[in-house]
Amino acid sequence: MGNTNANLDQMPKKNPLSFQIDLNKFEKATDEEKRQQEVMSESSTFFKDGMKKLMKNPLAVASIIALILIILMIIITPKVVPYSYSQIITVNGKRDKTAANMAPFQYSDMEKAYMEEGGEVFPHIMGTDEMGRDYFVRVVYGTRISLLVGVFASIIVVIIGVLYGSIAGYFGGKVDLVMMRIVDIIYSLPDLLMIILLSVVLDAVLQVDGIAWLQKLGTNMISLFIVFGLLYWVGMARLVRGQILTIKQNEYVLAAKVSGAKPGRIIRKHILPNCISVIIISGALQIPSAIFTESFLSFIGLGVKAPMPSLGSLANMARSGITTYSYKLIFPAIMIGLITLAFNLLGDGLRDAFDPKLRR
Repeated sequence: MGNTNANLDQMPKKNPLSFQIDLNKFEKATDEEKRQQEVMSESSTFFKDGMKKLMKNPLAVASIIALILIILMIIITPKVVPYSYSQIITVNGKRDKTAANMAPFQYSDMEKAYMEEGGEVFPHIMGTDEMGRDYFVRVVYGTRISLLVGVFASIIVVIIGVLYGSIAGYFGGKVDLVMMRIVDIIYSLPDLLMIILLSVVLDAVLQVDGIAWLQKLGTNMISLFIVFGLLYWVGMARLVRGQILTIKQNEYVLAAKVSGAKPGRIIRKHILPNCISVIIISGALQIPSAIFTESFLSFIGLGVKAPMPSLGSLANMARSGITTYSYKLIFPAIMIGLITLAFNLLGDGLRDAFDPKLRR
């Protein structure tokens, strides 16, 4: 048995008259080289490779965790906290006038008397506002509105920008010239003035009384979405156009043209997949920009319709009592800063993970 194992480990001798390769000139692979070959042979897609690099970025992972916690908070809180964003605190069916401008985890006189009688009162985690409404619930709903505005505006920007930039970059020539001059004109339009004008026009023309969710948002938010659809996509369009101008010169695009593929299929199947990293990164960075824009407009009174809160409108209402009730400004400001910072760090992480120029 021992001789058999020894024969198996030895290289077979080459016949002098044979044209076969002499196996004695080669060495067997070591165990380390075999393991390395197994690792090198693992198949990986562009997305999987990018996600592995993203998960190794501690700031990006911390941003993802923070955003997940914020999303869970805005989903779970309305189901747990017994107050609504517009509900004025009442005790035994009577309005509690002493519940206005309470500090965090403070109870009013009526609530204390009710608790002494054996009743239970849910704590006011962030206190109350000037009308006696629970401030924590209003901050949660404001965060929900700001996040929805940011995500929805980013989707609008990505869809319009990618379509417009793809057409301009692929066809080039006079088509590209005309389309880019339109982009230059749109760049010159003042977005704030457009929002004010649209708000005034839509308030007089648009009838939102019959539509509940439009009535809650108000014409200011509708005009904000329209302006995002009209103006804010130009940066994405320019970015996608620049990428396509470079990619369309590659051989595989020429081979697709020669094979008779239509322009729409070439853009969809061959060009846009090679721009996906730029689209993902720009879309992620567009969300904090939209949130900040909405917060700024709400701060100056052009945001959601009262009593629906947003983080900007909460910060605006907190200005009057900033010296006495500073916490009412601190909570929405921290939430705006946290969301914006998380998305910016996530966008930087996506850029480092998916941008081919930065990948080692």
